[in-house]
Amino acid sequence: MVELQLRHRSPVSGLDRRRLGPLQVIAQSVSAVAPSAAMATSPAMAAVTAGATVTWSYVIATGLALLIGRCIAYFTRRMAVAGSLYSLTAKGLGPSAAFACGCAMLVGYGVLGMGMLTGCAIYLGDLLARLGVPRGPSTVAVAALGVLALGALATVCTLRAVRLSAQVILVVEAVSIGLMLVIFAVLLTGIGPHLDLRPFAISSANLGIVGAGVLPALGAFVGFEAAAALGVEARRPFQTIPRAVQWTAGLAGVLFVAATYTQVVGLSRLPGGLAGQGRPVTALATAQHLPWLSLLLDIGIAASFFACTLATGTALTRVLFSMGRDGIAPHQFGATHPRHRTPRVAIMVAIPVTAAVPAVLLLAGMPAGVLLVTLINIAVFGYLVAYLLVCVSAPVFLRRIGELTVGAVLTAAVIAPVLVAVLVAFTMVTWNGPYPYAFGLLVLAALGWFGWLRLRRPATLSGIGVYDETLAADVLGGTDR
Repeated sequence: MVELQLRHRSPVSGLDRRRLGPLQVIAQSVSAVAPSAAMATSPAMAAVTAGATVTWSYVIATGLALLIGRCIAYFTRRMAVAGSLYSLTAKGLGPSAAFACGCAMLVGYGVLGMGMLTGCAIYLGDLLARLGVPRGPSTVAVAALGVLALGALATVCTLRAVRLSAQVILVVEAVSIGLMLVIFAVLLTGIGPHLDLRPFAISSANLGIVGAGVLPALGAFVGFEAAAALGVEARRPFQTIPRAVQWTAGLAGVLFVAATYTQVVGLSRLPGGLAGQGRPVTALATAQHLPWLSLLLDIGIAASFFACTLATGTALTRVLFSMGRDGIAPHQFGATHPRHRTPRVAIMVAIPVTAAVPAVLLLAGMPAGVLLVTLINIAVFGYLVAYLLVCVSAPVFLRRIGELTVGAVLTAAVIAPVLVAVLVAFTMVTWNGPYPYAFGLLVLAALGWFGWLRLRRPATLSGIGVYDETLAADVLGGTDR
């Protein structure tokens, strides 16, 4: 009787169902944040607006990330998806909002992947220079070639098997974080044995600048939800996915606060303090006469960028896979490799594109550092839109299934206005740069895509939100092939 009531084939069949353990799933979210790279670069950007109170900006951003993670957990405790926040939003706000969320996630994952490949090439170039390899007129071409080579490696790792990609992510990110912990432990020891509480001093006069620093600080957390794209492939998704998302937000918050404190205190005597340093950790290592730390720093950040490339590539291709199964993207994106059980078409299209775009921009003469910052900012915009939509969607979803609680309403009521304010602030801060044009083109492209679907495939559009379901094989034994 049970067998007749259950599907024999999952709507997301073809993926390697129930294969990944907790560590591999958590590594997906941790790597998508790129904590090692963020620890070294993000505090200086936040300090430009928050000054010496920037540590509090990261404390607040950690709380906001945990609230976003809680909204995501309302879904991931009840359903397993491959489409990340795109598929989750569909169950709350419906197809139009889900489509907008999906487009935002494509921008977030895809453009962040471009930035991570660029960053990895930059820091590998710095590493080679420290080892004595001279820079020459062909440096730009070498950087572009490096981006393409790293993209090819990411394509192979992601295509071969989800377990292989997850293992590589786990090992690379563990090494990266380990190196960064060594670096910051050495730097803290050099600062002195006594705890300096000045970074935590706060008054009503500087509350405003603390809030201003929350925007770049929250940007350091983007990607922490990436484990939600592995709901189909995780061994115990209803337990593992929400824990991975929440634990990643907490772990990243601890690392960021510790890194920010170290840099604020250690660089307080240099001109401009933390905000005045282009590469603060390198400057701090130089100030403490520890140049060898810069070598470890380049290795750690490059490794973190590459792990993030793999994690965002995995999530990006799962979103495209889900869109292909939903019918709003070419159906070929829903195809999987018969042996490796990965979304092969999505991988073979998406990841090479994420490598080709920055390579072309580098060859066109765009400075690598400017390109990295530009790509990250565009990606952050996509993530923030998706976070807002899923947080608003959460209480609606719970109400539809009859499980709405006061806690869920309060969580959404707190985080949604904050995300709106952050989006407005982000738009205002970036208004004078190239970002309005980039955002405008992306919005026009999404509206054109949506309009075509409304005219040509209205029934398909109304049915989006594919997710995994319990199968007869799950209950009675066997496998879903």
